[in-house]
Amino acid sequence: MRAGRITVSTRKFEVVDVPTPNAGEGQVRIKVAAAGVCLSDVHLIEGILTPGYLKGDCVTLGHEVAGTIDQLGTGVTAHALGDRVVVIAGERNEKSQLTTLGFDYDGGWAEYVVVGTDLAVQIPDSLTFEQAAIIPDAVSTPWAAISSTAKIQKGESAAVFGVGGLGIHAVQLLKIIGCSKVIAIDPREDARANALARGADFAFAPDDPALKEHRGINAAFDFAGVTPVRKQALLMLGEQGRLVIIGIANEPIVIPSDMSFTYMRTQIMGHYGSEPHHLNELIELVNQGRLDLSQSISEIIQLEQASTALDKLANKVGNPIRIVLKP
Repeated sequence: MRAGRITVSTRKFEVVDVPTPNAGEGQVRIKVAAAGVCLSDVHLIEGILTPGYLKGDCVTLGHEVAGTIDQLGTGVTAHALGDRVVVIAGERNEKSQLTTLGFDYDGGWAEYVVVGTDLAVQIPDSLTFEQAAIIPDAVSTPWAAISSTAKIQKGESAAVFGVGGLGIHAVQLLKIIGCSKVIAIDPREDARANALARGADFAFAPDDPALKEHRGINAAFDFAGVTPVRKQALLMLGEQGRLVIIGIANEPIVIPSDMSFTYMRTQIMGHYGSEPHHLNELIELVNQGRLDLSQSISEIIQLEQASTALDKLANKVGNPIRIVLKP
């Protein structure tokens, strides 16, 4: 089969022929119908990210995957051939360490992917494979950051820094929860316009002086992974405000003033990924018609042109939310 793989030691990416995997005990094989392209994939190729638990030097990318089960391993009873599923993007290894699909073990930029039966979650016929595929990261990561890490409550106010592939869904989800005010901050005019269309109450460029009028918010989310964002976000927080860092800058986190930090009882929290229940909650929100992902698929590209998709995302060509690969 064809698969998009990276050699970690050289950061070389290419679509190559590899043996088609078979489902082992307690596993299912999924014929991939759609796989999302994430900025994390770009960061892996650029060397900003490195797999923590990869056995070997090569891995198939793709942590946002949906498709149809076409092979059952021994002992599998929870699924049937033909089930439409989306894949949970991570699992605990034998040492209880959190490992990630497409980083620490082979992902879904391929014709087939094999995962443990508990990582395959059934999706309704009404949910397209393209929309389902992006839920495990582009949607579930901001949902987990909002609902579990920041514990946002109805009526609170929030700022979202960086309204690209993850941040734009954070805007939607914050409004679903019932935030009284959602502010989107992004240097790109088209991204700000998109945030307003998705429900943001305000949208500003980072250098807009009008941002000062919105100090005192309950929570700020850094999806940009840019160091100056953290300082700006801290200045916007009110008493007991929470800064949740999701975007990775690979740099030290600096607190501008320990006096104001302690006096205001500010909190800084890191966030990574999501848990299985977040995925199920989001599928239910889609089922209820409360979460609309129809505008989230920017482009569908064949797997063979994965390098083109990576380049478009890295350079923000066309302001992509999510580019989806099809084998």
